[in-house]
Amino acid sequence: MWYGSRDPGLSEIRSRKQHRAYGMGLGIMLIDDVYPGFPGDMRNPSAYPFPIQYDIVRGVGFDELIFESDKSSCVEPIIASARRLEDLGCRAIAAECGYFAYFQREVADAVDVPVFMSSLLQAPLARAVAGAHRTVGLMVAFRDHLTDDHLKAVGIETDGRHPVTGIYESGHCPTLVRLYNDPDPAARHAEYEVVEAELVTLAEEFARQHPDMGAMVLECGAVQPFARAIQRRIDMPVFSWGTLLDYAYSVVVHRDYFGHV
Repeated sequence: MWYGSRDPGLSEIRSRKQHRAYGMGLGIMLIDDVYPGFPGDMRNPSAYPFPIQYDIVRGVGFDELIFESDKSSCVEPIIASARRLEDLGCRAIAAECGYFAYFQREVADAVDVPVFMSSLLQAPLARAVAGAHRTVGLMVAFRDHLTDDHLKAVGIETDGRHPVTGIYESGHCPTLVRLYNDPDPAARHAEYEVVEAELVTLAEEFARQHPDMGAMVLECGAVQPFARAIQRRIDMPVFSWGTLLDYAYSVVVHRDYFGHV
């Protein structure tokens, strides 16, 4: 393997506040649960071109994060996880599930690095680029558990211009639903082509139901591996965890430009 020379801008090194490691990339908080992820999934770093460091938010599973109406017990372990990632030297922090949006403000206030808690952060941008005459569709895991508090925390206006569809409620994605709900973690599995077909069908139906839709935001970290297939079918801008992570890394580790004139 060929390795390029070091960045010529690196002429010295110095300690940064509370950082135990250097040359780090993104830190991602994981839900305290066991399930697999295809390349591109938030808990499978093999497809991303930058370093990823994980930390498990101990004691916070889907029940606590999504289904419990009182989420106050989640705040302390989530902030503790973010601070561990910051202390390791991560340049920015993200979380694997879009429902971490609920805690965007608390985590951003608790650490000194940029925080990207949900792919839903991209909805205001999608709305701006799509134009005022277009809606921005939100494809989420559980429509019935996405509250105004989630949306407001990431800057989404609750003005009816963001139609929502739920993977769970739709009935189109039984394979993905089983992957997360099987009571035996060791039995959780899914076939790529089956999941892709189910998600593409849902996205196509969602777009067809809203002919004024100008962009779609994918909330769930497990849907990212299939974002390209979805975009091919619906033929509109698609924002996902993948686009957010690429953006997050470019914000904190800007690239050089090499070319000619």
